[in-house]
Amino acid sequence: MSKERARRRAAREAEAARQRVVRERRVARRSRRRALLRRMTPSLRRGRTGRLPRHSRGERAAIVLLTLAAMMLIWTFVDDLALRIALVVLLLLVLPAIVVIALDRRT
Repeated sequence: MSKERARRRAAREAEAARQRVVRERRVARRSRRRALLRRMTPSLRRGRTGRLPRHSRGERAAIVLLTLAAMMLIWTFVDDLALRIALVVLLLLVLPAIVVIALDRRT
């Protein structure tokens, strides 16, 4: 009688182990598929969620165009190459402060 119970218990455990292996394979395959899908789909960057956009497209275009115009004026009217480079670097360093002063919307 106990041999029969031991044999049935061994059969149940073998079946449970086989089902566990099948389930683990299925879970592993699903996780690999999800990881592949996550890598393949492009992530959408929504930008600054929950806030107004800092600068409109027109303001950004104006910033770029005015900066390029200032750089062209520097390269046109300044003769010394070292001074040109220094003025352009200075312009690019001071540009964020100028933008904040000119386009800040807190007031």
